[in-house]
Amino acid sequence: RRPARPPTRLERLEAWASRLSLKNNFFHKIFSLVWLPYAARSGIKMYGKKKALSAERFAAILPFRRFNRNFYDAMAGAALLGNSEVAAGMYLFSVCGGDYTVVCKEMKYRFLRPCLGPAVYRVVKSQDVEEKVAAGGEFNVALEMEIYQQQIVKKGEEILVGRCDSTFHCTPNSMVREREERRKARHQRLDEKRKQLERETPPEGASDR
Repeated sequence: RRPARPPTRLERLEAWASRLSLKNNFFHKIFSLVWLPYAARSGIKMYGKKKALSAERFAAILPFRRFNRNFYDAMAGAALLGNSEVAAGMYLFSVCGGDYTVVCKEMKYRFLRPCLGPAVYRVVKSQDVEEKVAAGGEFNVALEMEIYQQQIVKKGEEILVGRCDSTFHCTPNSMVREREERRKARHQRLDEKRKQLERETPPEGASDR
């Protein structure tokens, strides 16, 4: 196996921007305008102790704005479903860090009742992500989230409006770079082989002399 090449300047800049977006919601919003325009327009934000984040400390709040509401003035189902992936990805990305690529493989959302206010996403069950990161390599992780309607006018318990089960695949960026290099090398070998066959094969209609 060839040793992994060091990250380029652009890749180091991308990792730095990823870490910065996790530390501050302002930079998270600025970077979302470029990489996650839907999340930027919806206004979802992550709350919790970034330095010691866990499933118990994590919460993402989706504001009750016009962009997220449907025609009968309730939170749109598409907004609740779409931001479930965003919220779960934000949690995993905050634990894995900027050195991982996080992709959603499967998601199931169950609507329980209409949401008539801001939605709060809470992780209620998660596999040990830090242990998987310490083990190294790529891995799958299952998350269970509960979505609540945040109480604003009256103080009391939050209303459960939905549940979401999802499975994410996390891959170290170094492995992504290695696969990309192998793919380019394989295509280059195929191109060289094709050109060699074209040189060795006589053109059609040519007669032997």
